[in-house]
Amino acid sequence: ARLHGLAYRMLGSVADADDVVQETWLRWHRLGPTGRAEVERPAAWFTTAASRLALDVLKSARRQREEYVGPWLPEPMLTGGDPADAAEWAESLTLGFLVVLERLAPVERAVFLLADVFGEPYASIAAVVDRSEEACRQIASRARQRVRDARRHVAPAPGAADATELVQRFMAACAFGQVDDLRRLLLDDVVLVSDGGRDVHAARRPVVGAERVGRFLVNVSRRLPTDVAVDVREVNGEPGLLFHRAGSLTMVMVFEVVDGRLAALRLLLNPTKLQRIAATLT
Repeated sequence: ARLHGLAYRMLGSVADADDVVQETWLRWHRLGPTGRAEVERPAAWFTTAASRLALDVLKSARRQREEYVGPWLPEPMLTGGDPADAAEWAESLTLGFLVVLERLAPVERAVFLLADVFGEPYASIAAVVDRSEEACRQIASRARQRVRDARRHVAPAPGAADATELVQRFMAACAFGQVDDLRRLLLDDVVLVSDGGRDVHAARRPVVGAERVGRFLVNVSRRLPTDVAVDVREVNGEPGLLFHRAGSLTMVMVFEVVDGRLAALRLLLNPTKLQRIAATLT
């Protein structure tokens, strides 16, 4: 689970994280009994191997991200199964946090995650990225500042009851076309981002501002087919909505809540990114 969490944060893809964990295990197996016996700290070996593999995948994926059609969002995952993980989910697995990580260079992201999220010593991090310990400290400091600047709105996640009430009010306002009621739930500088990829029509640019986002949501709600079913679920540690039609998951909407209002809405429509969640629901 630790290795999968690291790889997912690095790559923003559950499928790629699965591959990294599997390849790490295969490499451990290939060491053979003698080679494994010579490893003094197996946990450190696993972390180093998984980090290097994820770093290689990340470097090769950057060009694909640059050529992606429309805004790119990480692959979502359902959370909330283990209350003990709630703080960790909310702190480092939100889509907003992962989007900020996407702006960091691969080495910056690896160093920041290993140091600040996973608490690895700089000596171990240096071995992963082939830098000196001092260089890693400087990289972590710069990355930490960039993340802090980009995430200036970060606030503790709302309680389950508060989040549920907010989402219900949001759904009612959209369903009845109450733009004014909806606008009161949004921060003035709220941002809505849609990720449809190449095959699904979605807004190709972020929608910014309470007025524009409110009208956009009401218009989208009016165009929804009457047979769409909506479930309230926790996604990446935040309140979310799952939209189903004819037995298929068609959209996941995730809310970033700040001070009791919506600071960001992220709509995932790319079918490839919905496959894992859809599989867990069947």
